[in-house]
Amino acid sequence: MRILPLDIAGAAILESDRHGDERGGFARWFCEHELSAVLNGASIRQMNHSTSLQCGTVRGMHFQYAPQAEKKIIRCLAGRIFDVVLDLRAGSETFLQWRGVELSGGDDRALLIPEGCAHGFQTLSDQVQMLYLHTAFYAPELEAAVAYNDPRVQIAWPLPITVVSDRDRQHPYLPVDFFGITL
Repeated sequence: MRILPLDIAGAAILESDRHGDERGGFARWFCEHELSAVLNGASIRQMNHSTSLQCGTVRGMHFQYAPQAEKKIIRCLAGRIFDVVLDLRAGSETFLQWRGVELSGGDDRALLIPEGCAHGFQTLSDQVQMLYLHTAFYAPELEAAVAYNDPRVQIAWPLPITVVSDRDRQHPYLPVDFFGITL
């Protein structure tokens, strides 16, 4: 596995090599030993799967506050997405900056989202399937989100937005006095 850091501290692309023969292919998608440098002692606590039916769907921008702040490893199993990490950490050099990467089913790449960062994505095709690995348990009382269309953040979604859940549509804009979250 290769860890390719992004310019948001702790965020990275995780690449795996695929080996193939007449039977098909094989790639290692997770190895606690190989990822120990980016997991920093954290363990995977939860795994989730989502499906999105329509191209242009947006989900996000979700995160959890400490003590259930979590790292996420996000992988696209089918279809294509524009995956976004948004830095919400107080004192971070990239505070309120975002980065987006394209992930596709079969590309053997994943996006590592560090604690204190929000995550969301837009589908670039129909019939998208996503796999999420989390280092903390889901805690509804510590769950939060930033509006996907927050004017302070200005995420440049690559396609016109076709579907957003009622729940995601109700996430608030960041207040002007928001100075970040502490971990």
